[in-house]
Amino acid sequence: MAETDYDDNNVKIITTEIQTENPILIEGFPGIGLVGNIASQQIIDELKMEYVGSIDSRHFPPIAVLYEGLINMPVRIYESTEHGMVMVVSDIPINPVVAYDISKALLSWAQAINVKEIVSLAGIATMSEEHKVFGAATNMDMLEKIKDKVELFQMGTISGISGSIMGECLVREIPAISLLGSTMSQNPDPRAAAVVIDVLNLLYDYKINTEGLIEQAEKIEIEMQRLAEDVRTTEQPTAGGRKEFPMYG
Repeated sequence: MAETDYDDNNVKIITTEIQTENPILIEGFPGIGLVGNIASQQIIDELKMEYVGSIDSRHFPPIAVLYEGLINMPVRIYESTEHGMVMVVSDIPINPVVAYDISKALLSWAQAINVKEIVSLAGIATMSEEHKVFGAATNMDMLEKIKDKVELFQMGTISGISGSIMGECLVREIPAISLLGSTMSQNPDPRAAAVVIDVLNLLYDYKINTEGLIEQAEKIEIEMQRLAEDVRTTEQPTAGGRKEFPMYG
């Protein structure tokens, strides 16, 4: 456990010691098109980021995530010292009722590890088939940083946990940007995730490959949809008592 761990009655964050000084923190929680989740996992895989800890809450659905036979926590934290980055990725949706508690905990922990800035990855529903990235920021310096690389989100709302995190960043005066990949569907959209990663590459010179993401789009869509269905099953009681379903089974 690290001195920067966070624990209250609702949320617990436990990690090994974060090695990076003033890291960039990127978060990807499930939302429209699962854009944040898919993009984050691709970044973790491509950069071979190291698992350093997890976020847990009594408000999370009772579920464990399986990957190649191994149990994973549903909300995980990774680090890349080479790229000065910490990543938070979630395989479960965050109920709006507890989004504030999760945001508060995450930002308190982020301040404890002295993050330089925060990047929120999410999706946004549009009527266009073209995949674009919309952007927003918590201050003018961050807005200047992204204005030539995204379509600025002029007016509207950022919903869910991503919106809560951005609002908390504003209150705490933590520099932050939101990158929103456009999608026409509620279904998992790896192509929208790919264009978000392309913008990250431009902003931070990460050189993250998205070709595999595009090539495996159909497979990813099926797997992520199945995971989403499993999460919904754990949250909704069935008639005649609870019935257990195996993950990916």
